[in-house]
Amino acid sequence: MSLHARLLQRAAQGKPLRVGVIGAGKFAAMYLAQVPRTPGVHLAGIADLAPDNAKANLARVGWKAEQYSAATLDLALKNGRTHLSDDWRALVAHPAIDIVIEATGNPPAAVEHALAAFRNGKHIVMVTVEADAFCGPLLARKAAEAGVVYSLAYGDQPALICDLVDWARAAGFDVVAAGRGHKWLPHFAQSTPETVWGYYGLTPEQAKLGGLNAKMFNSFLDGSKPAIETAAVCNATGLTPAPAGLLYPPGSIDEIPSLMRPKEEGGVLHHKGQVEVVSSLRRDGTEIQYDIRFGVWVVFEGETEYVRRCFDEYGVKTDPTGRYACMYKRWHLIGLEAGISIASVGLRGEPTGCATGWRADAVACAKRDLKAGEILDGEGGCTVVGRLMPARDSLARGCLPLGLAHGWKLLRPVAAGQALKWGDVAFDAASPAVKLRREMERMFGEQLRPAA
Repeated sequence: MSLHARLLQRAAQGKPLRVGVIGAGKFAAMYLAQVPRTPGVHLAGIADLAPDNAKANLARVGWKAEQYSAATLDLALKNGRTHLSDDWRALVAHPAIDIVIEATGNPPAAVEHALAAFRNGKHIVMVTVEADAFCGPLLARKAAEAGVVYSLAYGDQPALICDLVDWARAAGFDVVAAGRGHKWLPHFAQSTPETVWGYYGLTPEQAKLGGLNAKMFNSFLDGSKPAIETAAVCNATGLTPAPAGLLYPPGSIDEIPSLMRPKEEGGVLHHKGQVEVVSSLRRDGTEIQYDIRFGVWVVFEGETEYVRRCFDEYGVKTDPTGRYACMYKRWHLIGLEAGISIASVGLRGEPTGCATGWRADAVACAKRDLKAGEILDGEGGCTVVGRLMPARDSLARGCLPLGLAHGWKLLRPVAAGQALKWGDVAFDAASPAVKLRREMERMFGEQLRPAA
């Protein structure tokens, strides 16, 4: 039975999936715009540290004041309304909640929220992919131990890439590469929130009208978010990064099959089974027509002459040899598509992307020369930028994950472009997020360390 049919069934039975949202920012607002139109789902509660901001986002997406209330969660459930408060603990602990969407964008907080959800028997849809990037493999394991589902959020690019990879493999194809698009030039790596809108292609007025956060969007532009998201994809699919990280080769959609083949065959890949990001700009800044900037793709291999002939018969765009083909989704709708995760988790007990091992890491690198005593301002800020790295290399070098590079003081200078290490910062060893990451390093360390 289709997800929609099963949602209709739950609606007819009066047994909707009951969802709680933590964090009512941009992603959550997009989900909130769709959930009233989704049968078989009741958004029971929203927890946000700034309820007035949450109310503003609700109004922005068309909610009426009578649809939500600050009254008790029990009363909201009884009346079919949505409870709004700043108390995430009460939301996560309530026995009626089935699924929690973690959408704060705050990685340490996201880890705490996920662990609390597991303790209370709740499934988690993890929107804060930064948290998944630095400890998703262990979060997934703890969810399984608790008998609940831990899932990436459909609509965000990692889950969509996972879906394409799964499609290719389930159809019997070997996946050669998979990834996303991006508007990229090398100097974007030094972008700050003050420069982001000009590079991104928006005016400050457009950004304000859309309620867009400059620091968050700068994390996309400067390469931090692509590093985070491809790390999550590696850990969920078994694909791996090139040793040097992401290359961002420029290309149109039609060029992807030629780009995403091994170097010795004329492409850019270090190895088959790699993640990569394709740029929508040539290196001289020229915009590429028919680009994949906002989309995702998978390249797979036709291993027999018959399959390659089928590619040709059905108009599949391939590389010149006809061996490598591409399937793609040119756009993603972020929170507008998150209901797919809710339905999949709640009705099928299946995640839309979930870490199965530790294969890649998004590490913090100095965006400029950093001095001892400076305070790190995290992804999208002025001090650090993310870089994709094989997990084995990150572990061996003691690298600091990008998701934790915020609010801590530097103990020593770090030159521009260098990866930060745990020993470079005064970190809080008692933080639940730090403890979980360090536990993961110990747990996965033996299998990642090279044999003597």
